[in-house]
Amino acid sequence: MNKLICSLFISALCAMNPDSTTIYTNAHIWTGEIDRPLQSVLIVNGNKIAAVGGEELLSHFKNEAEIIDLNGAFVVPGFIDNHTHLMAGGFQLTQVKLRHAQDRDQFVEILQQFSENVPSGRWITGGRWDHENWGGKLPQKEWIDNATGDHPVFVSRLDGHMGLANSIALKMAGISAEIADPDGGTIVKDDVTGEPTGILKDEAMNLVFDIIPESSEKEADEAFDRAMEHILSLGVTQVQDMCSWENFETYFRAQNRGALRARIHTFIYDSDWELLKSQDEAVIEGDDWLSIAGVKLFVDGSLGSSTAWFYDPYLDEPTTSGLMVTDTAYARRMIFNVEEAGLQMAIHAIGDRANDWTLDAYADVVKKYGSRDRRFRIEHAQHLTQKAISRFEQIGVIASMQPPHLIDDGRWAEKRIGSELLEGTYAFRSLIDSGTKLTFGSDWTVAPIAPLYGIYAAVTRQTLDDKHPNGWLPEQKITVEEALRCYTVNNAEGVFREDKLGTLEAGKYADFVALSDNLLEIDPVKIKDVTVLRTVVDGIEQYRSE
Repeated sequence: MNKLICSLFISALCAMNPDSTTIYTNAHIWTGEIDRPLQSVLIVNGNKIAAVGGEELLSHFKNEAEIIDLNGAFVVPGFIDNHTHLMAGGFQLTQVKLRHAQDRDQFVEILQQFSENVPSGRWITGGRWDHENWGGKLPQKEWIDNATGDHPVFVSRLDGHMGLANSIALKMAGISAEIADPDGGTIVKDDVTGEPTGILKDEAMNLVFDIIPESSEKEADEAFDRAMEHILSLGVTQVQDMCSWENFETYFRAQNRGALRARIHTFIYDSDWELLKSQDEAVIEGDDWLSIAGVKLFVDGSLGSSTAWFYDPYLDEPTTSGLMVTDTAYARRMIFNVEEAGLQMAIHAIGDRANDWTLDAYADVVKKYGSRDRRFRIEHAQHLTQKAISRFEQIGVIASMQPPHLIDDGRWAEKRIGSELLEGTYAFRSLIDSGTKLTFGSDWTVAPIAPLYGIYAAVTRQTLDDKHPNGWLPEQKITVEEALRCYTVNNAEGVFREDKLGTLEAGKYADFVALSDNLLEIDPVKIKDVTVLRTVVDGIEQYRSE
């Protein structure tokens, strides 16, 4: 820094109001800036970062400024999650939890105990079960009918692409042996009797969702507040939320009642497109707390539900190669509508065929409308052909991925799609090396909204069954610093906020997290156990560990 710039910098610091200045000292600060990544002092004035540097900054401030000694904590920019379902997460915190059921008996026992404390006749939802925990056999309505009394039940698999209904719920939804599969969905039926087993996949789930009573505004607001408290405790300062218009209205109410404590940038489901396009531009643009970034569209389902769209049939279900859950003509029309509206497009694609279809559609947009900084997104991008990997950077597509999924899928993915397809599975290293902008998140509620857990997953790739101590597909490992960038700098770019968020530098919003351990120095295996000490958003401490 030359003398003139240095003098102006010091003058600006000294001119700040000490009553609104907080100085964080004795820290190991990872700024996210490439040229000066590690510092020790962070100065906040109001809601913005005034300076980040070494101990020499302290000599330029009067004693009136508040000084907080971080006792050697590791400080990083506020974690950003690239893909959440925030309201589902808020509700899930009080719903039945089946994620850790290890067999049929546990599955039934958890549901029975939960139903005993639910008022008669009320719906039981939630779940997040994983049939791979007990070998891959799908649950059936007969498992739970006697255990759930007079309660209609619909509990989803952890990926949200299939669910189990009990007999009461099936009857209420009019689902019988005679009903045909809806477009983009599957009603699983018994091979012998032809009766529905209770399992509904993708679009078939809506047959039940459509009859579940909607939550009141009060219930939604309470769920939102729970979600806020939860994500802040894990260091998340911004989410990029895939949501309905109803969810967005909840966020808007939260902002008006002063309950918006972390930033939310939304992608509204395509089903609410008519509502979205009727809104004033000011509502869509919002502000740095709440905005509409674009539109979310589904192309396929999930690997765990055997509905992700592949070129080849599943090895363990050779009668299917997955589902294109949205009509292709409608999907292309929607992509072009969003382009003409000047919004971002975020498309869910998991199977190799789904990703290729999406990349082709994006390429057609560029061909028709010319080049510009669109920042197309593919959500998940889990299974890619080698050709597809290079096309992300060529077309200008962000790979919006979720590392926690890989250490789950790694337990059983090969039995579904074989070893050859795994070469392009969760290809973090290949995507980064190709120049693709890679961003990370959780897909909460599918996986925990815990960025430290996600960083651990990305750098170790150790599966949940502990059968890959050196990592599942270890050639796709990335470094801790690369993973940090995917949760901060890159995610800010994912919604055009890199000039305000993502790094700790003067002029940006004071969003940062203090951690108990230096992620760059500890054994990566221990990253998932690191504690969030403080979460600061807009200069305000929103969470502090006891």
